[in-house]
Formats: sequence, C-alpha cells, structure tokens
Amino acid sequence: MNSTQLRPHAAPFRSRAARLVLGSASRFGRPDGAWWPRTRDLARELGELADVIDPLWGRLTHVAVNPRHWQPLPHGLVVVNGYEVAVDRFTEVLNPHRILLQSYTAGRWDLLVVPPPTSASSAARLMAAVA
Repeated sequence: MNSTQLRPHAAPFRSRAARLVLGSASRFGRPDGAWWPRTRDLARELGELADVIDPLWGRLTHVAVNPRHWQPLPHGLVVVNGYEVAVDRFTEVLNPHRILLQSYTAGRWDLLVVPPPTSASSAARLMAAVA
C-alpha cells in the first residue's frame, strides 16, 4: 500500500440538536418549556430530546403523551441513547400538544409540543412565548 493513500477512519457521529426552549421558572398550569420535533415518530425524536434533557435534569426515565399526534407510537419501553425509557399513553387527561417527561433525579417537566410541520417563524413565536 502506498503511504500517500488515505486510509478509512471512523468519524464521530453527532446528532442534530433538539429544537427546545426551557422556561426560567415553573408556573402553575403553564408548560416548563417547548419542543419542536422534526417528525411525529416519538421513538426517533426522543434521542435528540434526551441529548439535551439528560445533562440538565438527569436521565430521562418516563414519557407520557396523548397518542393523537404521534405515529407510530411505541408501546411500553423504548431504547433511547442506549437505555430504556417507559412510554405511557394518556388519551383523556393529557393535552395532545403536551408531553410529560420524568427523571428519577430531578422530577417531572411538562413541555408544549410544536407540531413538526409548523413554519419556522410560527414555531419561533410559540417557543418564545413559553420561554
């Protein structure tokens, strides 16, 4: 092999950052932040969300959603970044535009979910209103 030839090498994979804003203080009845997922595939989107949430709040352990806007919606446990997260469905009591996140170390958070097809300008306004 010629020493001037390039050899294949592994490049680290870096996922895209979750589109997320967090409020400064929790207010009764108001969301703690807003999340703008790229798709309606919850199992796919949770990895990027956990990349941001885990260092701030501790490992994500449970997610509760209204299944109306999530297709496909995983049942039971889903693997997120190498660990399992429980996914619960609450059709009657949970707003379809909210997601509840829980970790063992830091508690529970309620996020407004901006629908994926929302325009960038509208999403920015919604997210700024929550922050």
